[in-house]
Amino acid sequence: MMHDFLVSNRTELERRCRDKVSSRLDRYPNRQQLEHGIPMFLDQLIRTLKAEDKGAATAAQTISGLSSGDPDCRAEVGVSAAIHGADLLTLGYSINEVVHDYGDLCQAVTDLSIDLNETFTIDEFRTLNRCLDNGIADAVTGFSEHRDLVIADEQALEANERLGFFAHELRNHLNTATLALAAIKAGNVGLLGSTGSVLDRSLVGLRTLIDRSLAEVRIGPGMSLHRSVFSLANFIGEVKYAAALEAKLLNCSLHVEEISSTLMIDADKDLLFSALGNLLQNAFKFSGRDGVVTLSVDVGADRIRVKVKDSGPGLSPEAARDMFLPFTQSGSNKSGLGLGLSIARRSVEANGGSLTVDSKPGHGCLFTIDLPMPAVVA
Repeated sequence: MMHDFLVSNRTELERRCRDKVSSRLDRYPNRQQLEHGIPMFLDQLIRTLKAEDKGAATAAQTISGLSSGDPDCRAEVGVSAAIHGADLLTLGYSINEVVHDYGDLCQAVTDLSIDLNETFTIDEFRTLNRCLDNGIADAVTGFSEHRDLVIADEQALEANERLGFFAHELRNHLNTATLALAAIKAGNVGLLGSTGSVLDRSLVGLRTLIDRSLAEVRIGPGMSLHRSVFSLANFIGEVKYAAALEAKLLNCSLHVEEISSTLMIDADKDLLFSALGNLLQNAFKFSGRDGVVTLSVDVGADRIRVKVKDSGPGLSPEAARDMFLPFTQSGSNKSGLGLGLSIARRSVEANGGSLTVDSKPGHGCLFTIDLPMPAVVA
């Protein structure tokens, strides 16, 4: 009888299955596998065979399920197999390894029966195959359902992050527009001057942000760039005017080094403006009152590097490493959402560049936007 063989040789069968798992790269039997994996399946298989040997077909099917694998009639084997499949996903196993677990037992039973010259009836082999089929099917189903839940959670997290990006950029544009409007209302500047241009850019930025958000909904997760070749000096001038209002409000000095009027750059202007604006806002925030922020440009053979240096307290290597993660706030000033630097890095990378930081405690931070030189001037 197969059930007698399984009972008598259970320890050896489990050992062989463990050895097969251990032989795979970085895979070792663990508590989840021991609770819901092959040992439990082996117990269910033995009870099924005993029930069938006594002619109790209904009791056997309650344990192992129907040969048709009816999903509406999940038996003990299916319930524990589904838990086992979900456990293996949590442990980082692939769906192939889920199937291997049951294949290991089948191979162990076959090999050991040959070693001991044991023979089984056709009906016993059918029962073994039915239990294996149902176990594999429900383990794979449990694995897949749990994976779908994990993917859904990741997508929800990504959606929340995108919403956070939108809200942060919206707030930045509104803040700049409010400062510009306050300066105009005070009567010190006119609508046609630089402050009026700042107000206009902020309003255009708001419109662009909303348009892009709507377009992103329509076309999916990707976002097309609107690249153009433009004067870097003029661009830095616009950034300077926008940033000067906030610098003045915080009693912080903004020093912009001279830039060649012939230097051109190929990028999505709005995304680059957003990135540089976020870096300057961050620099003002941590430089504090009477602080100094320097904006400069270095040109290499085929690279353009835009640099923002602040006079803040600087950061430890650990804080500098994590500061580009969404919702991360470094330093003592915890105002804001912790999204600005993450947005800045994504905006720069979308333009084919990189954003890095060099910081030491007590020496401030130096942020560098590294972009390729436009092909037209390379």
